[in-house]
Order: sequence, then C-alpha cells, then structure tokens
Amino acid sequence: MEAKARLFGHPVHQMLVVFPLGLLATSFFFDVAYLIVHRSELAVVSDWMIFAGVIGAVIAAVFGLIDWLYIPRRTRAKKVGFWHGLGNIIVAGLFAASWFLRRPDPADPAILTIILSAIGMGIALITSWLGGELVDRYGVGVADGAHLDAPGSLSGRPASENRVTY
Repeated sequence: MEAKARLFGHPVHQMLVVFPLGLLATSFFFDVAYLIVHRSELAVVSDWMIFAGVIGAVIAAVFGLIDWLYIPRRTRAKKVGFWHGLGNIIVAGLFAASWFLRRPDPADPAILTIILSAIGMGIALITSWLGGELVDRYGVGVADGAHLDAPGSLSGRPASENRVTY
C-alpha cells in the first residue's frame, strides 16, 4: 500500500520520523551521561534535543496520520497503526512533560524529568517496532508492485515495471 503523503516518490512520514526518534533517544543518553559525570552542559544539550525531538514528532505524526487514514478498515495494519500512533503520542507527551519540568533549571534537571524520558524511551522502542511491522510485514508505505529491480522513484515509472522472477 503506497503512502499518500509522499515527496519525490517516498513516504514523508518515514523520512521525518528518524529525526524525533534520533533526537529523543540521544537526549536520553545525554541524561544518563549527566547523571554519571554531573556536567551541566550534557543536561542543557539534552533539553534542546528534547525540544527539537518533540517538535519533530508532531510534524512526523501529521504525515503518519494521513497515511493511517488510508489504511483499509478492519485490517491488522489499521490496528497496528492505531497502537503505533497512540504509543507515539504518549512518547511525545512524556518527553514534552520532561521538557516542561526542566524549565526552572535545564542545566540541573530533577530526577523525575529523567525518569519520564526513560519511560518514553522504553515505549519508543515498542512503537518503533510497530512502525517496522507496518512497513516490513504489512507493506504500508511500500510502492505497489515494488521489487528488487524496480525503476527508481524519480523515473516517473511504476514500481511494478520490469518485474523479474528470481
């Protein structure tokens, strides 16, 4: 099932989701490093990564929602997509709460803020796996007729062209 929100032939959600996932995951590791070495710079960098990651998550979610709306009803992919989306809303909410609670002093975050990020990170591992299921198992966002020798996305030709059986 081809994605509805595409740019240059590729699903926009899949292109954007790497940014919030990478930023939020890295912010968590900076928080852990902060707890170990107590360098305030690490906490400040984590704070900025959380801010950018949550903004990126909101943008990526818009395109994920567009694609989810076109998945046929009563399919397993629709259910998995629902849990993937809901889980990621929770992840973004946990990180956003962590960011807001850091406002008094981003250079010295309270342990609760890091716990919220850790919980968000754990849920993100699950929702990332669900996203992989959507693409790898159910073919959501994959060009119709895709195969190993398909013409490139920018060729303007359908992916099903030149199909060869190996």
